[in-house]
Amino acid sequence: MKLYRTASGIVVEHEDVLRLVEGVEWDEIVACDDPAPLLARVLQSASESGPEALAPASLRAPIGTQEVWAAGVTYFRSRTARMEEAKAGGGGDFYDRVSSAPRPELFFKATARRVVGPGQPVRVRSDSRWSVPEPELALAINARGRIIGYTIGNDMSARDIEGENPLYLPQAKVYTESCALGPCMLLTSEVLSPETPIELQIQRADTLAFAGTTTLASLKRGVQELADYLFRDNVFPSGCILLTGTGIVPPDDFTLQSGDIITITIPPIGTLENTVR
Repeated sequence: MKLYRTASGIVVEHEDVLRLVEGVEWDEIVACDDPAPLLARVLQSASESGPEALAPASLRAPIGTQEVWAAGVTYFRSRTARMEEAKAGGGGDFYDRVSSAPRPELFFKATARRVVGPGQPVRVRSDSRWSVPEPELALAINARGRIIGYTIGNDMSARDIEGENPLYLPQAKVYTESCALGPCMLLTSEVLSPETPIELQIQRADTLAFAGTTTLASLKRGVQELADYLFRDNVFPSGCILLTGTGIVPPDDFTLQSGDIITITIPPIGTLENTVR
């Protein structure tokens, strides 16, 4: 089952049928212990919608009042890249150490107002000269810390700012339009297959500027493990979104430019596309 936030409200895609549901709020769905019975009830009276309900201009980010958090150094490729970028700032071995430590790196990424949806522009910091997208599987976690679904996340990152000093990570990661989510929330109690691919393409004018792919098999920490650490001494009454890290890092001589089109695909969730402002 897929949930879409649209200009008209919440649209549920179930058994290849689209329905506009009423009488339920997004936060209510995400926060509850098991959204399946709740949605089954409201679907009984939901009106069927055509494909125009999911027109690109209608889609919104699949988030209500949830906070977005992120995990770092969960893929070997990310560990290597961050060790290289942090050498000059004296933090070259920090990421190697956290990669093998029991405790994961978790950091705050965005409030809902900093998040953009499908087709909306993402931003590169004006004081960054080396910025990249980070394509990530995003967990939808309910108020009790249980994973109820998944979406696609783009963790926009200023590599030069974080590399200058690891203490600058919040500035490198948290700013207006620094996070994209979408196109939907895939509601499922099943763990996604390790063979699930994550694909990134960056189009610049008429040229494919970069492409990369990885799979969830390269994710070195369990997704429920990450959720459990996030919920230690933390309360999320409306649930939360947790980005699980990236295994795709463009080469060091690549930086995003205004007009670049970022496309991230994770089947069976779909494709998230954003243009750099």
